Amino acid sequence: MQADGNLVSYPVKTSVTSNDACWASGNSGAGDNVTLNFDDDGRLYLLNSSSTLNNLTSGENFQGRTIYLAKLDVDSFFRLYSHNLDEKRSWSILWSTPTGRCDPKGVCGVNTYSILRGLEVKCECFPGFNHVDPNDLSSGCQKNYTAGGCKNEDGRLNYTMKPLNDTQWFNDSYYLLTNSTKEDCAAACQGDCNCDAVIFEDRLCKLQRLPLHDKRSSPGSLSFVFFKVGVPEYITNGVPPADRPSKKKLTVEILIIGVSLVAFAFLVLAISRALIYRSNAWTHKRASDRGNIELSEDLAPRAFTYRELEEVTNSFTEEIGRGSFGAVYKGTILNNQKVVAVKRLEKVLAEGEREFQSEMKVIGRTHHRNLVRLYGYCLEGTKRLLVYEYMSNGSLANILFTSQNQPSWDERVGISLDIARGILYLHEECETRIVHCDIKPQNILMDNCRCAKISDFGLAKLLKPDQTRTFTGIRGTRGYVAPEWHRNLPVTVKADIYSFGIVLLEIICRRRTVDSSLPEDEAILEEWVYQCYENRQLSKLVGDEQVNERKLDRMVRLALWCIQDEPSLRPSIKKVLLMLEGTVDIPKPPSPTSSLSTI
Repeated sequence: MQADGNLVSYPVKTSVTSNDACWASGNSGAGDNVTLNFDDDGRLYLLNSSSTLNNLTSGENFQGRTIYLAKLDVDSFFRLYSHNLDEKRSWSILWSTPTGRCDPKGVCGVNTYSILRGLEVKCECFPGFNHVDPNDLSSGCQKNYTAGGCKNEDGRLNYTMKPLNDTQWFNDSYYLLTNSTKEDCAAACQGDCNCDAVIFEDRLCKLQRLPLHDKRSSPGSLSFVFFKVGVPEYITNGVPPADRPSKKKLTVEILIIGVSLVAFAFLVLAISRALIYRSNAWTHKRASDRGNIELSEDLAPRAFTYRELEEVTNSFTEEIGRGSFGAVYKGTILNNQKVVAVKRLEKVLAEGEREFQSEMKVIGRTHHRNLVRLYGYCLEGTKRLLVYEYMSNGSLANILFTSQNQPSWDERVGISLDIARGILYLHEECETRIVHCDIKPQNILMDNCRCAKISDFGLAKLLKPDQTRTFTGIRGTRGYVAPEWHRNLPVTVKADIYSFGIVLLEIICRRRTVDSSLPEDEAILEEWVYQCYENRQLSKLVGDEQVNERKLDRMVRLALWCIQDEPSLRPSIKKVLLMLEGTVDIPKPPSPTSSLSTI
């Protein structure tokens, strides 16, 4: 019931406008006291404070053994049912809204089309797509082939076009071709790297980009739709199926090779473990024979005593930083004069010694050029300290948000790649998958060559929820926290993708995500960036700095995809890295908050 007295039904996740309405009572302007009423004789009517405005149904001669049901069905019809308790029959329909069927918008996710079969909605994927989550059809669909360039090395196209008939579309196209034929329309998309699908209708060819929305099954539709999908491998490599080895022969060969490789791998593994054991035993013996503090980078993180770390840091006199996990002090390992950073954790969860040591071993087994190395730890009562490699150039925030010695555009692109590679290792390549939960410039440290390294990974689970004022019962720092934290939804690796997107915007623009000293329309970075992107004014983001405009456009697009409110729309970190490297195309992103505009 709208404020103007008009009773209207809308599909979920659509705009509340007449264009999206399924049915309306037609009482617009009747006032704000209108109510829908339902009498026990089956009469449905609209009533204001003084009189009846609209009889939706006339009602029947009341019979005590008849009951009525008014129901808004899933197929969008508002219906009145009746049932006589003396007769063994099912419910019968007395009245229904007279308009045509309204499609189930909002039920299916992106890159799908909906089919209504009876009262059940089916979400089908486009050709060349599979469901992101088969158990949750509203999650949408994604490509089931690896994206690549438009052409291979010998100039042949890497894509073919597949039709999808009997569908109706409402998407805006990014390019129109007039006076076209169906064949020319499909060929135009096949040769355009930015095109993912085309809609051909009445000699008009509409080129589309992913993701696609607002489509439905429409038997007898006069429009033709073609989707770009990956060409089968034998077409691109020139070897037809008839010239390939038979499947049975190929399976036997693969089995023989596989068994041989497994046997060889076991042999190499056994020899390697024996050699490593002997080497570690000798190293441990040599280290234990020396009385002074020393550090061996060949070993797993070693356990320090609190007294040893007092000696290393000269009684914790030189504080070099303070973050969300605690204070950091500069120290020197005496024997090899190696400079280290000693972090004293504050308000750590009251875990047992064994659990804390297990966590340290997980972190200690991470070895990557874009992760800060953990050398050791201290566990004495409530004292928990970590010993890291020392990063001479401080944090990314130190060099990004100060006017002196800011990194150039090419350096910032390299820093973005470093961070993405570090996150890729945490998410997909290390032995135990790690969700960082607090990606921000203060946790990105710079070595003497200005190579970016991620710190504080794996520590979020050791902290209490109220650890500092930057935490609000959730893990992460305001401004970088993914929206799902606030909506009590399951948090996955996509939370780190959101934080990386915010950091990427800060790297591009060399400013903080929120700056109250700027004009109101520029204060919130993500909103300002999307406004500049929509208005084709990306040069505002970098000021007078000379940058590669094509690379700037790609990085802005990628950042906007990473900060989408809907986690399933954010790319994986592997795809983020491919986009940063320029390996795959980046489609035009929607507004970051568009997926929540109707909630």
